[in-house]
Amino acid sequence: MASCSKALFSSKLDKCSPFSSRPPLSLLPNLSSSFSSTTFFAFGQLKEISLRYSSDLQPSSSIIIKAQTQPRRHICRAAEYKFPDPIPEFAVAETEKFKTHLSKKLTKKDIYGDSLEEVVGICTEIFSTFLHAEYGGPGTLLVTPFIDMADTVNEQGLPGGPEAARVAVKWAQAHVDNDWKEWTSGDSN
Repeated sequence: MASCSKALFSSKLDKCSPFSSRPPLSLLPNLSSSFSSTTFFAFGQLKEISLRYSSDLQPSSSIIIKAQTQPRRHICRAAEYKFPDPIPEFAVAETEKFKTHLSKKLTKKDIYGDSLEEVVGICTEIFSTFLHAEYGGPGTLLVTPFIDMADTVNEQGLPGGPEAARVAVKWAQAHVDNDWKEWTSGDSN
């Protein structure tokens, strides 16, 4: 047990560490010595510590055998998951909902005047492009298209870019993932 707890501090004793990708060592170091110095990495810095062991902390042979025979487990499997491809029909339907909501919300604000349709058009085009090219379901809604909306509206010299982007991202966070789940659950039935 003591050797496993030390393995979390040092890569020298990796037999019990689930974090090591190296093959297990054939023998653990002798822990009967009074002091042992080891180096470990914590909080972005290398640290050296001295640990005191008593002679009764010898690793049992069952720990050594278990550490050598158990397969290494992956800590993170996120890289193995592939998000689904965008669904064009979903993108078209969701873009229409988005455009309707954005028009309704921005009409209530006095800052747009005659440029309301142009601002809505820019935001809708950026949102549609994102849905068609990148959105693949929950977990893939990015902030990038909403930043692009604010930047593009401002670059065109139109009023209310940040406000339009804020309304857009608020709606998207509340609806897009839920609508995707609803859309795809209909396919599986």
